[in-house]
Order: sequence, then structure tokens, then C-alpha cells
Amino acid sequence: MKHIPIFSIALAALLTLGACQQKAVDTAEEPVADNIYQFCVVDGMGDTVSLADYAGQVLLVVNTATQCGFTPQYEELQTLYTNFHDRGLEILDFPCNQFGEQAPGSFEEIHTFCTGNYGITFPQMDKIDVNGENAAPLYAWLKSKASFGGFDLNDPRGAYLDAAFRAQDSLYDQNPDIKWNFTKFLIDRQGNVVARFEPTADMAALSQAVADLL
Repeated sequence: MKHIPIFSIALAALLTLGACQQKAVDTAEEPVADNIYQFCVVDGMGDTVSLADYAGQVLLVVNTATQCGFTPQYEELQTLYTNFHDRGLEILDFPCNQFGEQAPGSFEEIHTFCTGNYGITFPQMDKIDVNGENAAPLYAWLKSKASFGGFDLNDPRGAYLDAAFRAQDSLYDQNPDIKWNFTKFLIDRQGNVVARFEPTADMAALSQAVADLL
């Protein structure tokens, strides 16, 4: 287990807090940030949340949908959260309706679905865009730090998605855009992106990667 001086992390987070609001609303340019703590997001109640609040924790940031073939991953994410939350893991869930319009409805409807069907207890944020001109600045930064890792072609869903995207753009895998729901970014205790997991990635490998950071 790696022990990081919490005071040092908290101090660094406080020093970046002043830039948080600017990074959250400035979508004209790609965000430039040293770590994730320089961003703010909006929670499901419409309140602004500084990611500096999570300084010193391991974060898993995931874009989700409620009507997707990968939606059952909510169960595995909750298991991950149950196993590791007490050791310093936080999962930040960002519903997104950009992929097949598979996250319809209001935040309240999405949250009710997720808690009722999968019993999730990790934080859910407000719906966002992760690609395009309206992409959340946080996601612009995440994509700049970790490119698309490729679908698992041994998974039928991965093979299908790869063929569908490649039919539209033979070089689709060379840009860092989020390709589908349940793409995950793993953040270390210093606020750095250390890995990106595509939706077809092995959840056991993700679990091990989380454990290695705790």
C-alpha cells in the first residue's frame, strides 16, 4: 500500500481550487490542467462539485447509460465500490446520452433506475456530453491524457462496435474520443490519469488496477 501525505495533496488541491470554476465553464479551448483537481462538475441536484474534494483518493470516472448492452456493468462497479471504497476508492458516474441515445430521461429517472436495479451507492453526477463542442472540460482533459485503447475483438460486442465504427471511419481508433458507454478512466491519489479502460475491457483487470493504486 502506498501512503501519500494527505496534507500535501490537500494543499495542492486548495491551490488549484481558484481555477476550478473557469475550467468548468470555459469550453472554447481544450482545458490545460496539471491534475483532475482543477475541474468542477455538476451533481444530480444541480450543485457545483469541485473535484478537489476528492484529493488523495483513487478515482474511477465512467460515462454511463441505462439502456445499453453494457448497463449490467453497474453491478460490477458497485461490487468494486463495496470492496474498495473504505480503502480510498471513489467512483464518479456521468450519465451520457450521446451513444445511441441510451441514457434518456431526467437525472431523477436515471438515478431511480440505477439504485432500484443495481443498488448503486457511488456518486452520480448530472448528464453531460463527453464528445463534441459541448463536451465537459473534464472529459476533454481526460481524453488528452489517455487515448482510445481499442475494443476487445474477442468479445462479440467489441467486434460489432469495431466493425460499425470502422465502416464509418477506417481510422476511427486513432482519435481519443469516447467511443461508447462505460468507458472508464482510472485516476491515482495525485489526480493523474493512469489508465483508460474501454467498455469491453476485462473487469477483473480493472479491479486489479484499482487495487494496485490503493
